[in-house]
Amino acid sequence: MRKPGKPAKKYSQAARLHDVIRILRARFGATVDELAEECQVTRRTVYRDLKALEEAGYPLTGEPQADGRVLHRFMPEFKEFLPVTFSLHELMTLYFCRGQLAFLQGTPFQDDLDAIFARIRSNLSPRNVAHLERLAQTASPRFLGLRDYQGQRAVLETLRDALLRQYRCRVLYAPARREPEEYLFDPYTLLFFKDSLYLAGWAHNRNDYRLFLVDRIHGVDRLEQRFEVPDDFSAADLTGSAFGLINEEPMRIRVRFAAEVAYLVRERTWHPSQEMSEEADGALVLSFEAGGEKEILSWLYSYIPHVRVLEPASLRQAFADGLRQTLVDE
Repeated sequence: MRKPGKPAKKYSQAARLHDVIRILRARFGATVDELAEECQVTRRTVYRDLKALEEAGYPLTGEPQADGRVLHRFMPEFKEFLPVTFSLHELMTLYFCRGQLAFLQGTPFQDDLDAIFARIRSNLSPRNVAHLERLAQTASPRFLGLRDYQGQRAVLETLRDALLRQYRCRVLYAPARREPEEYLFDPYTLLFFKDSLYLAGWAHNRNDYRLFLVDRIHGVDRLEQRFEVPDDFSAADLTGSAFGLINEEPMRIRVRFAAEVAYLVRERTWHPSQEMSEEADGALVLSFEAGGEKEILSWLYSYIPHVRVLEPASLRQAFADGLRQTLVDE
């Protein structure tokens, strides 16, 4: 804190921010009082400067200490900022990828993407910008049933900060057709699946991993507790051998696709365990071991009438029951 009677140092905020960055980089961190003393400004000015650095993209974190002080520092993984340059080929790839993320409309992630591309445009000639924008438009996909995340903006802003700085959260989540329930939750990552956002992490009151569809999160409170993601964590811990996201007991599946659609199935990898066998008439038998009956059935129904379930008997029965149910008159 500035000593009584000592006048505040008179210099621009830009120069002052440079000093704050220098101090934080040179040490493990510094408190507001220490920064105020060294920069010869008030605590209020220090808070304002720290906020300006965060808004400029510097990854600051505040860690409470045992004596009650808060130590402000840069996250270790991002201590140094290196200039990044791109070739035109790399920029074209970025513009192609931007078009695949239309489902992020209404989220703070879309704001971040807009800011990134605004910086890119500011360093390119108008001709190059126009050319890249044209390529991006021709590569834009067509989405069916696109979700609107505008109503979840506040939730996603809180989660974005918690994910980046590894803060524990209190999450209010309501599964379909059920009342909301509160979870003490360590957010590990966000998953993108079928144009939807899922929050993945560790639920303490379930002592297990959980996947939450962001649409059904009713509220998030970021706590001051920090957590560490286990070194051996991987996305497979969340989904196991699931066909999609539903992690159920895996079953051995064999499905026959007629020649009319066999080429469509043959061109893709549907599951890591899959095996394919060709038949004389051009049909294809696909075998794999996975869980998630509802997701598997939804996929199979998209190939009617050119698909036949061979194994297991339970899936074959469920497939037939679903077909019969659609033909029942109300």
